[in-house]
Amino acid sequence: MFTSKLPDQQTTIFTVMSAMANKYGALNLSQGFPDFPSDPVLIELVSKAMQDGYNQYAPMPGFIGLREALCNKYQLLYERKYHPETEVTITAGATQALFTAFGALVQAGDEVIIFAPAYDSYEPAVKLFGGVPVILQMPAPAYTPNWEAVSQAITARTKLVVINSPNNPSGTIWSEADMLQLQKLVEAHDLYVISDEVYEHLVFDGKQHQSVAKFDGLARRSFIMGSFGKTFHNTGWKMGHCMAPEPLMEEFKKVHQFNVFAVNHPVQRALATYMQDTNKYLSLPDFYQAKRDRLLAGIAGSRFSFSPAAGTYFQLLDYSQINDQHDTDFAAYLTKEKGLATIPTSVFNKDQADDKRLRVCFAKTEQTLDQAIALINSI
Repeated sequence: MFTSKLPDQQTTIFTVMSAMANKYGALNLSQGFPDFPSDPVLIELVSKAMQDGYNQYAPMPGFIGLREALCNKYQLLYERKYHPETEVTITAGATQALFTAFGALVQAGDEVIIFAPAYDSYEPAVKLFGGVPVILQMPAPAYTPNWEAVSQAITARTKLVVINSPNNPSGTIWSEADMLQLQKLVEAHDLYVISDEVYEHLVFDGKQHQSVAKFDGLARRSFIMGSFGKTFHNTGWKMGHCMAPEPLMEEFKKVHQFNVFAVNHPVQRALATYMQDTNKYLSLPDFYQAKRDRLLAGIAGSRFSFSPAAGTYFQLLDYSQINDQHDTDFAAYLTKEKGLATIPTSVFNKDQADDKRLRVCFAKTEQTLDQAIALINSI
């Protein structure tokens, strides 16, 4: 009998809550995907690429036109030049990009600093490659890093720091000061960074996304992960990308070629054309902020408390004034008895600490948001 490499790993909470939503017929605000369609223009571009015969393997790093479009975007938004031939790889979603980067960097015994609440793929991936996750909890309600604690957590075995801003599930964003503190530490200790920036275009209230690409000392030590699915409302296509300086990207591609090799060719062709119109992603903050504001205005009189999400398409709801149930129990109760499926956030925290907060997704139609408002107000 073999020994499990992840003996304590359970089914992801997203699968659990979506299955429960289906079983009880609940409104599903748990899993993070839109319930409105992709742009018909993009759908037509994919269809055209298929009809034009682009149905065989794309180049291993991705269609060059799409890589060029990404380099243009990073130059426009972050004033960072990446070479389309050597510093970009198109991936089967951002989670695959993350897994591949961990595979390229992490060796047995390497310590990897992860900030909690954290997306649940980071820690298992580190363990699979023999690394040691070092979880640093960012306390509620601010969910910002304590840089003194970060400094104290670094040892001779620390190899890598994983960051995620805008943060899933908290909806918080890192400031320029945070990024400068990170840069100071990684330079002083010769560390690498994996920066999960899949919600880069979903930053609200006039704030700016602080990509590691904006900081010289970080950019040359970092893998950046992005998601076309999150940006263009088609998570089921599983399309992502990784940006990194050439020496890091060389190592990334060594792993990528054997766990995926190449990803969906016609979709890449379509995205390359679609991204020529920069407004397709520059308009997203206003688009999603309007959805956030509709939800929050509607539940302002509810028994939940909240601080508006600064980024992502997730909102945390504090239920501590409603009852003292553990968040997993309360989420199950709401799904079964109130017809509302949410995500308990303790699963993202160190030692599954319960902050009495639930995550809801507001990437929904107005009709769905209004249903959600009515349900939340009834609790």
